[in-house]
Amino acid sequence: MRGFAALFPGQGAQYPGMGKDLAATEPAAAEVFREADRALGFGLREICFAGTEADLARTEITQPAILTVAVAAFRAFVARGGARPVAAAGHSLGEYAAHVAAETIPFDAAVRAVRERGRFMQEAVPEGRGAMAAILGLPREELEAVCREAADGEVVSCANFNGPGQIVIAGHAGAVARACEGALRAGAKRAVPLSVSAPFHCALMKPAAERLAPVLEAIPFADPAIPVYTNADAERVQSAAAARSALARQVEAPVRWDEEVARMCDAGIDRFVEFGPGKVLAGLVRRIRKDAEVLSVPDGTDVAGAVQATGS
Repeated sequence: MRGFAALFPGQGAQYPGMGKDLAATEPAAAEVFREADRALGFGLREICFAGTEADLARTEITQPAILTVAVAAFRAFVARGGARPVAAAGHSLGEYAAHVAAETIPFDAAVRAVRERGRFMQEAVPEGRGAMAAILGLPREELEAVCREAADGEVVSCANFNGPGQIVIAGHAGAVARACEGALRAGAKRAVPLSVSAPFHCALMKPAAERLAPVLEAIPFADPAIPVYTNADAERVQSAAAARSALARQVEAPVRWDEEVARMCDAGIDRFVEFGPGKVLAGLVRRIRKDAEVLSVPDGTDVAGAVQATGS
């Protein structure tokens, strides 16, 4: 049986009703939702199952909700006899789920931390002052040059390196708009403004990173049981101290997802299983390495079928 890396999605994967089918059919998943409610002190389960898009769009709700669904899917897979992954990685918020899967941090501490993380990130920039946009079809070096020229005393930089031809930028709203115009002039195929509540993974998130640091310091970290690849460095961490440091820095650092996937492939990993809502990461992996084998285990899937598909 060949090993696989477990992948976990970040903000943007949420949708009303996520996790409802999973919790109804998988006892291990239902217990994760109960654990989240106990840890947070309110009914996150009901927001996931019956809340509106507006309810789930609040960053301090979005982040614990996605984390909970992702961990529920993973634990349902394990409870059904699924094999242990040989590595884990998560996109932004998803890095916390990767560490829960790797037993670096307990789930209850993780879900409380990401709620604070979401609140800190939302409060770092007044609403309407920041923006993000996806730039399609422009090489990294050219886009970085466009951002430097567009900044004009404000902040705009690459925030997510998602894969070939897909980079997200973030910063002050005016600077992001100028960078979009500059990217199109430089030959980008498209510049798509994103519907987000704050400009994540850029220098404007420094206040959020500073507020999050003591929260992470208070969490008991263990050495990961399996390597976890990080957003901030695109390197694997195998110690508690390195894991904590990477999570603290990733709030304002760009997500180097393309490099993370490449590093895992270079380490001999050619199978990836995505746990949680949506199939965004599966699509990105296929863009980065066309020969990689990818399986998604979204929250409503046949978990037993996923276990069989992975050869467990």
